[in-house]
Amino acid sequence: ESATAFGCLMSDMWLGEFDCLSPEVFHSVLGKRYPTFSKRTQQDAQEFLICVLNELHEALKKVRAPLCKRRCVTDANASREGVSETSIITQLFEGQLSYDVTCLECKTTTDRPESFTVLSLPIPSKSACSLQDCLKCFFQQDTLTWNNQIHCSWCGTKQDAAVKATITKAPQIIIFHLKRFEWQGKHKRKLLTDICYPLSSLDLSPYSSPLLCKDTEYSLCAVANHSGFLDGGHYTAFCKHSVTKNWYSFDDAQITEIPNSSVQTDTAYLLFY
Repeated sequence: ESATAFGCLMSDMWLGEFDCLSPEVFHSVLGKRYPTFSKRTQQDAQEFLICVLNELHEALKKVRAPLCKRRCVTDANASREGVSETSIITQLFEGQLSYDVTCLECKTTTDRPESFTVLSLPIPSKSACSLQDCLKCFFQQDTLTWNNQIHCSWCGTKQDAAVKATITKAPQIIIFHLKRFEWQGKHKRKLLTDICYPLSSLDLSPYSSPLLCKDTEYSLCAVANHSGFLDGGHYTAFCKHSVTKNWYSFDDAQITEIPNSSVQTDTAYLLFY
């Protein structure tokens, strides 16, 4: 089971008996559930991360099931939600967005909530930009037209609409996926934009509901880097030790302590705050 293999990996890591660890057993177990990741070819770290989080959530949420079954719930949907909603994964990583969708004909606004564990941010520049630029681009108001029109219940027809996202629940750990891989015509390419991101005091309050007056400031705790291109590349990671607060670079079997200044890199692909 993936959760058991992951637990063994975490235990071995924190026991400190080894200079380095290869997650071969966990990779093998996960590969049986997701055959794509069992291949010896380059895969997407963001897709892998989502599969790991989903797998751990599915395994660990079952602990809550007996408690929910004891409740007298007549609504089958409510019962199912009670069983599946909570796990350590949702407690740590799940946030909530609210999309305000305004019909441009009758000006009626509807609220559409959506849960997330990873926010995929567009990169608005080819040369250089900041993480705040990416966030502004993600949270800016957009207009839905043509094939993306909404069906307005008040107008009774399809209409153009304005849509704007707001964070209504900030997760304890927020993960940003920088969308470096994009389609250009029939071909996919990688954006090599140098993105400046803060190591501390990342304030998400401009993109959050006014009700979230606290818990919207974050510090960086890990970075997944991708060097190379689409046909081949190499993943490394920077992680901040939760006790000593020192930063370390993980490059296959080579683990080295690095200064804070080295954490900023133009190969960043996933940011963990």
